[in-house]
Amino acid sequence: MGVSLVLLRCRTSDRTPGAGRGAETLAPLVGKALGVEPRVIGSPGDPRANGYEHDLRDSRGCLLEAGGQVDDALSGGNVPLLLAGDCSICLTTLPAALRHHPEARVLWLDAHGDYNTPDTTVSGFLGGMCLAGACGEWDAGLAEPVPPDRVVLAGVRDLDDGERALLEESPATVIGASTVETLVAVKNALDGAPVFVHLDLDVLDPEHFPAQFPAPGGLHPDKLYDLLDSVTEDCELVGLEVTAFEAPEDEEARVAAAETAMHVLQPLLDGVAGHPSK
Repeated sequence: MGVSLVLLRCRTSDRTPGAGRGAETLAPLVGKALGVEPRVIGSPGDPRANGYEHDLRDSRGCLLEAGGQVDDALSGGNVPLLLAGDCSICLTTLPAALRHHPEARVLWLDAHGDYNTPDTTVSGFLGGMCLAGACGEWDAGLAEPVPPDRVVLAGVRDLDDGERALLEESPATVIGASTVETLVAVKNALDGAPVFVHLDLDVLDPEHFPAQFPAPGGLHPDKLYDLLDSVTEDCELVGLEVTAFEAPEDEEARVAAAETAMHVLQPLLDGVAGHPSK
């Protein structure tokens, strides 16, 4: 079993250049850590604040490519690891992963629920609606939805009223960042099942890591490391995607942020490489 490392550079719903810059910064670092060459898919598009309908239409090819990369990796017996600017890729990646591993759970680590629909969204931001679309709360027209009861959201602390109501009605498990026993709650929710990890790096507290949409009260990097170390110890890691590294323009600040990102990623990298976490 190998690792399929993909840098997805085509635009989905990116509104700033920082997230694409972050994915490009991480790709060679992750590749070096794993001893594999990242495969670069697509070319950057201009960041812009479009409504979800426009981004869904314009980025359809990119979104389908993201799911296709997960499908190809799993079909070949490899572990997919996608680096992308924006969470919208989950509209196709999560369905692809659970088609191959219907017994798996999705661990969604994010400051935000991304559980809005066209009826609840305030901003019209596709990235804020993608998990709801992947779970079938609205039809993005891209893939069969995943069962919401297979989804565990953790570190979530910034929800719009409408998405909060949807999540309260949903069978998905929601674990906040302020929960004293976040690690234990995640372990119990995953219950040792195979897991596909979605890591939006703004799950980290903005005091410790840059974010496009900063939400105070997030996880400390060491706490996130411990959580992921526990997950990879208990669960088979069937794939992961890393998004929302809002990389600063300043090189020194970017290097420091990348070091933090690589620190919290280490248990996952050890997991996909088949080695115990250090």
